Amino acid sequence: MPIQPIYTQRLALIPFTLPVAQALYAFNTGILAEIGLQPTRVWPDQESMDSLPRIIKRLEKLPEPTGFESWMIVLKHNATVIGDAGFKGGPNKEGVVDIGYSIIEQEQQKGYGLETARALVDWAFWHPEVKAVTANCLLENSASTRLLEKLGMQEVVRDDEMIYWKLLR
Repeated sequence: MPIQPIYTQRLALIPFTLPVAQALYAFNTGILAEIGLQPTRVWPDQESMDSLPRIIKRLEKLPEPTGFESWMIVLKHNATVIGDAGFKGGPNKEGVVDIGYSIIEQEQQKGYGLETARALVDWAFWHPEVKAVTANCLLENSASTRLLEKLGMQEVVRDDEMIYWKLLR
């Protein structure tokens, strides 16, 4: 059964499919219009382009997306993609999934990251096998630190570059 989009107050989270990820990686943003989204010059940005090979590699191993891959973050009012977010795979044997997110610069500081992360955490915890969600961010990324704190995550450890976070079910 195909994974359904997740809807929040302002956003639609739409799971990547292999054909969409491959087309975007080949600079074919016209694929977005084919699935009812508004192409834009600012997405995919460089961070998203850097993630697409990993997304493609994961999706190539699956008959269809499970939801524990990546999702496009779409503004509901105009169907414009403003970023991507998701998981770095399904739950491990301890029931832990790792989350990440990226919002284009023009749409940062508007609460979309928190709205996205909350929706994905709720979606993950809907699955009984998921016991915890983890994340990490650069030490100097104060915006991500605030977002993860608002999400209720607890700092687990930090090193010279990163802070590692965890949220238990």
